Amino acid sequence: MSAQWFGQLEYRVPYADTDQMGVVYYANYLVYFERSRNELMRAMGLTYKELEQRQLGLPVVSAQIDYKTPARYDDVLTIRAELAWVRGVRLQVNCRVCRGDQLLATGHTVHAVIDLRSLRPTRVPDELLAMWSQAVPGADEAPAPIAAAGTADRHHPTTVHNA
Repeated sequence: MSAQWFGQLEYRVPYADTDQMGVVYYANYLVYFERSRNELMRAMGLTYKELEQRQLGLPVVSAQIDYKTPARYDDVLTIRAELAWVRGVRLQVNCRVCRGDQLLATGHTVHAVIDLRSLRPTRVPDELLAMWSQAVPGADEAPAPIAAAGTADRHHPTTVHNA
């Protein structure tokens, strides 16, 4: 069975992340997703910086967030990212934001794999596909239809972080 990986961080919400209503501004969740993706990349053995040194980029081409309940100033959030699938020139990362045991938001980002010299899509190199395939079973297979955010755990169960 493949090892399964995730990136996770704890983050205390600063006042600057909130809006006039005192809740986290909706777009900041995308920043939180990015931070957890960085941790996911590290857990899988390759940082974004190292990816760029290979002349590869992973721009977000699609993002979805489902908000359950608001986060507020000074909340301590746990933000988690998991690789859902890799196929051809795309990959998907599922994310969730919790305050303790309470789920606040779920979502996912879809990324294109691009050559940084040409800014054109490129297939995932074999060595990266082998590395990323360890992160999720069937990572190199065609993705199932995208499930509603928050249901990904039923389709792609995870185990503990490989540390």
